[in-house]
Amino acid sequence: MEMKRILPKSMAHGMKVAALAAALTLGSMMGAAQARAAEVKIGYIDMQKAISETTAGQKAKKELEKEFNAKKEELSKREANIKKMQEDFEKKKNVLSDEAKQAKGAELQTEMMKYRDLLGQSQLNIQKKEQELTRPILEKLQDSIDKVAKEGGYTVILEKSEQSVIWAKKDIDLTDAVVKQFEKTQK
Repeated sequence: MEMKRILPKSMAHGMKVAALAAALTLGSMMGAAQARAAEVKIGYIDMQKAISETTAGQKAKKELEKEFNAKKEELSKREANIKKMQEDFEKKKNVLSDEAKQAKGAELQTEMMKYRDLLGQSQLNIQKKEQELTRPILEKLQDSIDKVAKEGGYTVILEKSEQSVIWAKKDIDLTDAVVKQFEKTQK
C-alpha cells in the first residue's frame, strides 16, 4: 500500500526550513548558555565556623559563656530550692491538714512556674545577647566576603548550612580565606 502525501511539496519544504532554523537558533542559544555557565564561579562559606575562628568571634563566645554560666548558676540554685521545697512537702504532707496541703502545693506550683518563666526569659536573653555580639562580626565578615569574591572572580558565594549546601568540593570552601581577610582588617 502506498502512503499519500498529506502536505504539498512546497509546504513540506517550508516546514523543513523552519525546523532547521529553529534547531540552529536553539543550538546557538544553548551554546551561549553553556559559555555563560562556564564563566560561573561558585564558592561557599561556613559562617558559623568563620565567626568562631575570628578573634572577635572567640571574644564574643567567651563573653556569652560568662553570661550563660552566671544565669546557669542562678537557675541551678532556684531548681535546688524547688526540689528542697518538694521534698519537705512530701515528708510533711501526711501530717498536714488538707488546707495546709493545698497552700503548700499552690506555693510549690507558683515557684515552679516562676522558675519556668525565668528559664524561658534567660534563654531569650542569651539569644538576644548572641545576636547583639555577632551582628557586628557578621557585618564585617560581609565586607571580607565581598573582597574575597571580587579578588577571586566569584559569581556566587553560598552559605554552607544543612539546609542549603548539602555537598560541595572542599576546594571551593572560602571560609579560611574570608577569616584571613577579616583578621587583616581588624589589625
